[in-house]
Order: sequence, then C-alpha cells, then structure tokens
Amino acid sequence: MKKILMLGTGGTIACKRSDQGLKPLLTSDEILSYVPETASFCQADSLQILNIDSTNMQPDHWLAMAEAIETHYNDYDGFVICHGTDTMAYTASALSYLIQNSRKPIVITGAQRPIDMENTDARTNLSDSLRFASQEKAHGVTIVFDGKVIAGTRGKKERSKSYNAFSSINFPYIATVQDGQVLFYLDDKAACSRQVQFFRTLNPRVALMKLIPSMGSDVLDYLAEHYDAVIIESFGVGGLPSYDTGDFYKSVEAWISHGKTVVMATQVTNEGSNMSVYEVGHSIKKELGLLEAYDMTLEATVTKLMWILGQTQDREEIRELFYRTINRDILWQV
Repeated sequence: MKKILMLGTGGTIACKRSDQGLKPLLTSDEILSYVPETASFCQADSLQILNIDSTNMQPDHWLAMAEAIETHYNDYDGFVICHGTDTMAYTASALSYLIQNSRKPIVITGAQRPIDMENTDARTNLSDSLRFASQEKAHGVTIVFDGKVIAGTRGKKERSKSYNAFSSINFPYIATVQDGQVLFYLDDKAACSRQVQFFRTLNPRVALMKLIPSMGSDVLDYLAEHYDAVIIESFGVGGLPSYDTGDFYKSVEAWISHGKTVVMATQVTNEGSNMSVYEVGHSIKKELGLLEAYDMTLEATVTKLMWILGQTQDREEIRELFYRTINRDILWQV
C-alpha cells in the first residue's frame, strides 16, 4: 500500500462560509477526513503548509511547497497538494520547474465547491488524486481534476464555475480516472531515468503585456524600469504592430540591448504561435532575436521564465533553457 502525503494550501476545497463569503478555514486533517474510503488503497498523511485563497498565491509559496516535498521526498511514495483553482495552473507549472525528473507523482487538485457541501466535486477530485498518486505508472507533476490527469505544464482553467474547469492545452490527457479505475493514455515513466532535482530560487520580476489595438509602446518602456523579462501576448500566430512611428521595434530593441528578456506569445489558447508566418512577426524576430512561446501555455511561459532567471542571467543560457522541453511543456519549434 502506497504512502501518500497530502499537503494543504487552502483554496475552495478548504473553504467554509463566512459573513464575507467563502474563506479557507478547514485544516488538511479535516479535508482528508472527508475521503475515508481512500484508506482501502493508500496510507495518507497530511501536512498544512498554507491556508489561503489561491488569488493570494505568490512565488514564495511555490518555493515553500517544493521545500516541503523535498523534505519528505524519501518518506513517501507520492504527494497530493490541495489548492485553489484560480492559480492552480500557475502552481502546477512552477512546481514542474522547481521539481524535475521526479519518479514519484506530485498531484495538484482542488474543487469548484467546498468539500463540506453536499453537492461538491471536492471529494471525488481528492479521492481520484490519491488514487492516481498511488499508481505505479504515475510520476512527475500533474493536475487531477474532474477525472482528467493533465501534465503540470499543460493545464489551464477555462471555466469559472463548472466542474470540468480544466483543459489540457496542446497536449493529450495523461490518464483518466473513472469509477475508481485509472486508465493511462501515456505510459512513459521508463523515460524518467535521471535523479530528481530540486531548485530553490525563482525571479518574480516577470511581466505580462497583453496587446490590444491602438496600444502604445510606452507601456513596454514603463515595464522595462521594473522587470527583468516581459511576455508579450500578441494576436493570432504572433507579431508586433508596425505603426508609422516604429515605436514597438524601438522599445523591444531597448529591452534587449539592456540584457533583458522578451518573449512573444499568442492570446489564442490553442495551437500556439509562429512568428515566421507574417511580416509583422518574422522581421522583428529575425532582427532582434526574440524568444517565442510556440505551443507553451501562458502559465508555463511565466513560471519557466521565473525559474530560468532564478538560475542565470546569461542570454545564451536563458535561450537554451527556455527551449529545453521540461515536463512536456514545449514540443513544437521553428
């Protein structure tokens, strides 16, 4: 019987009603008590790390989760993190970079309704997560939600209220959990042969700028004073506006000349970017050497940059690490 450590961080799954609305109040022990049937297939212990609304999640909290898993890594066969849904995809991506090559499963789950409600998805999600974490084939960082198992770098919350809140973006589901059975679509644990590696630093000075028609490049100039990297969410397959003034070109050129990192991404959820298609993207990428997110999710792009910039400031090393596939995060490059 597998030994699983469940880590509590708060979120809707841990909420109770208060005069100000739902608030995380249940402890990890209390949450675990709602799924007594899981004792038939695993031995689960609990550890409370945080008890916050996931809207308040910060990089320091990701580091605390990774540290807790590192501390207890040799004592357990797998880990389940109970987390709020709003920033779950960011946390799953961040942990994918902070904990690499893990042959043990690290599962993140949560709920759209508190676990103490009669009509809730919390008990099913938690039970499914503990069951998946107990599988011999399970490994690495994943999200388990609504019966779906999603790579930690591929999850995105696409529905704000429905139980099927999360989708796997540009990548197939790893497995499904139905009626107490786990069906694997991807069985690749044998490829994970290197020793697990934990990282302890992140650089949170990463900004996101979403383009809208008529936006001026002065926003980029302002961000350059406060951040070490910026992700520009462009339209379609990717490009920058070529206004008569050429301001965007000059602003990006200034970022790069000061040793800062610029990544082009797309606002479109599926299928990724390809700046080489149109002149508005091809020219600026070729001349300035921008990085491109391709098929990565926004959450993976943000947290990967935080991880990379926490390790190095060297431009070539940043480029090499950004395009290195980690936990299935980027598969398509031009």
